[in-house]
Amino acid sequence: MNATLKNTGLFALVAVLIIGTGLLQSWNSALFILNFGLISAIMALGVNLQWGFAGLFNVGIMGFVALGGLATVLVSMPPTTEAWAAGGGSVIVALLMGAATIVVTALVIKRMPAGWVRTVVVLVLLIGGFFIYRWLFDPAVAAIEAVDPASTGYLGGINPGGAAWGWMTLLAWPVGGVLAAGVAWIIGKTALGLRSDYLAIATLGIAEIIIAVLKNEDWLSRGVKNVIGLPRPAPYEIELQTNPAFLDRAASLGMDPVTASTIWVKLVYAGLFTVVLVILFILAQRALHSPWGRMMRAIRDNEDASEAMGKDVTARHLQVFILGSAICGIAGAMMTTLDGQLTPGTYQPLRFTFLIWVMVIVGGSGNNLGAVLGGFLIWFLWVQVEPMGLLLMQAITSGMADGAPLKEHLIESAAHMRLLTMGLILLLVLRFSPRGLIPER
Repeated sequence: MNATLKNTGLFALVAVLIIGTGLLQSWNSALFILNFGLISAIMALGVNLQWGFAGLFNVGIMGFVALGGLATVLVSMPPTTEAWAAGGGSVIVALLMGAATIVVTALVIKRMPAGWVRTVVVLVLLIGGFFIYRWLFDPAVAAIEAVDPASTGYLGGINPGGAAWGWMTLLAWPVGGVLAAGVAWIIGKTALGLRSDYLAIATLGIAEIIIAVLKNEDWLSRGVKNVIGLPRPAPYEIELQTNPAFLDRAASLGMDPVTASTIWVKLVYAGLFTVVLVILFILAQRALHSPWGRMMRAIRDNEDASEAMGKDVTARHLQVFILGSAICGIAGAMMTTLDGQLTPGTYQPLRFTFLIWVMVIVGGSGNNLGAVLGGFLIWFLWVQVEPMGLLLMQAITSGMADGAPLKEHLIESAAHMRLLTMGLILLLVLRFSPRGLIPER
C-alpha cells in the first residue's frame, strides 16, 4: 500500500473514532478526547525528538510536564501581596544564597589543587552555606504559608490583572518550555555522560524529586492543597450563558446554553492547541530533514563513528535533550491551562511517562507523523477502553444471575481493561510492526 494512502487512512480512522464518540456519546466527550489528544501528541513529539532522533532514554517526562504546570501558576496567577510582604524577599535572598554557595564551591573545586586544604574549604563552604540558607529560608517560608493557608499560603504569580488578564496564560506556555529546558540543562550536564540505563534511572529519580518539591513546598505551589481558578485564555461558560448574542446563536442551532457554552470553550482550546501542535510539528520536521537532524540520527546509529568524524556527541545529546524537554514543558503548561488548576498529586509516571512512551512506540519512533498519530490513538483508547470493557463484561455476564460471584468479579475487572489493553496493543505492535504504525523512513 502507498505510504501516503496508509498514513491518511490511519489519521482518518482516528478522526472517525473521535467523531463517533461525539455521535454516540456526546460532543463534549469527543472534544475532551481531541484536546487531550493534541496535548499528548505534543508530548510525544518531544519524546520522539529525544528517543527517535538521538536514542536518549528519558523516563523523567513526568517531571518536565509538571514544571510546565508550575510555570502556568507562576505566570498566570496574581501575586499574593501579603505573602510577599511576610517573607517573599527573604525567600529570594535565601535561594540566591544557595545558588551562590553551589557556584563558589564549584569554582573552588575547579581552581584549587587537589588535597586536604581544598577538601576543608569545600566542606566549610557547603556546611556554612547550608546553615545560612536555612536560617534565611525557613522563617520566610513559615511566614508565607501562614498567610490565609485555606485559600493562598503561597507567593502566587506575576499576573497583576488576575482573571481579567487571561491572555497571560498563553505567555506561560513558552515559559513552561524555558523552565523545563533549564532543568534539562542541569540534568544533561550531569547525566548525559552516563550509559543509557543509568540515564533512565537518573531522569526518573530527578522527576520524582521535582514532584516531591511541588507536593511539599507550599510557598511555591500550595503543595497538595492545589492551585485552583487559574486564569484562562478562553471565555468562561457563565459569561457565554449570559451573553444574548451567544444565547440566540445556541437557540438557532437547537442547543441548550449550558451544552453550547462548554462545547464553544472546548473548541477555542482545540484551536489554540492545534496552532501550537502545527508550529512544533513543522519545526520538528525541518529539524529532522536538516543537516543537524541527519547528524543526530548518525550519532544515534553509531556514536563511535560519529565521534571519529569529529562530532561532539555529548554536546549534541545535550541539545536534543533540552529541546525535547522544552516541548514536554510546553505541553504540561497547556494541560494545566486546560484543567484550570495545578494538582501535583496527579502527576504519576503511568500517565505522564509510560503512556507517552507507548504513544511514541506505537506511532513510530523516529517519525514525527507517527508520534502525532500515536498521541491521538493511544489517548483515545486510554479514555474509552474502560467504558467499552464495562459494556463487554456486562454483555458477557448478561445471562448470569444477579449477585453471582463470577459476574461481580468480571464486572469489577473492567476497571483493569485499560492497563490490559495498553499492554496488549504494545505487544501486538512490537510483534507485527516493530517500527510502529508509521515507521521512520
